[in-house]
Amino acid sequence: MIGLGTIINTAAVILGGVLGMLMKNGILKRYEKILMQALGLSTVFIGISGVLEYMLVVENGTLGTRGTMLLIFSLVLGSIAGTMLDIEGRMEVLGVRVKAMAKVRNDDRFVEGFVTASLIICVGAMAIVGAMEDGLTGDCSTLIAKSLLDFAIIAILTAGYGIGAAFSALPIFIYQGAITLLAAAFGAVISDGLIAQLSFVGNALICCVGVNLIRAKSFPVADMLPALLVPVFTELYNVIFR
Repeated sequence: MIGLGTIINTAAVILGGVLGMLMKNGILKRYEKILMQALGLSTVFIGISGVLEYMLVVENGTLGTRGTMLLIFSLVLGSIAGTMLDIEGRMEVLGVRVKAMAKVRNDDRFVEGFVTASLIICVGAMAIVGAMEDGLTGDCSTLIAKSLLDFAIIAILTAGYGIGAAFSALPIFIYQGAITLLAAAFGAVISDGLIAQLSFVGNALICCVGVNLIRAKSFPVADMLPALLVPVFTELYNVIFR
């Protein structure tokens, strides 16, 4: 069943949020901080490993790199576009609206938790590749594996930030569901190279998310999200003009 992976992932996020709220009152402040730092450091290395997996190549017994210009152009152009569109601000506005709809009061960290959690579970290789696999072949194994990770991540984030992190179930359902539907509709023109490049850029953004968990607001990751569109436009250019 196409889309099953996203449904499972969304359910895992909700359950993680429930567990996090149960844990919230039992975690001392000092443990909350170290858990967030540990999660941030883990996220940084997950992103780095994904970037290096694509960039490092062995040719004729010599270690080389690829994708440097793609990464630079993606991050620079994507950041400019995202800043012009004020995606970070729009996500915060969305968080405020979700908070109002949920009738949550006296929670100053709701929006911060919502935005942070949404970026962590939406940006990255597993979200992109898993959703594409689900749409192209109906294989949701990658998203099931991601669901287990997201369950633990959201539990920790909800315990630290509050219930706002649990509401990241909404954007993950829309984001991954949209990728799955697009992959199902346009699977014939999606190449393995494009999937690899999307994962490459996504992992670079994951590094930034990890740094933000360690040092809050170091990178405006939401404003950098259009970087994921640069490989898509590059692929379209190659298909049309070559």
